[in-house]
Amino acid sequence: MLEYVKTILLKVSFDKILFEKELRKGFRMLVPTELAELKAWCYQQFAKIYRGILNRVFATAA
Repeated sequence: MLEYVKTILLKVSFDKILFEKELRKGFRMLVPTELAELKAWCYQQFAKIYRGILNRVFATAA
């Protein structure tokens, strides 16, 4: 599932609203170990453009 979520996020990364929607959806689908990997990958890939969204979504996991 993790690779699927990554693929979707890459495909929708052009749109801020769609990106957040798909990130939240992926967040609900993954187990905690996958979430940690997704978080690291997202910050590596998208921190420059979507740091606020990432902080908001991943803050709920804390």
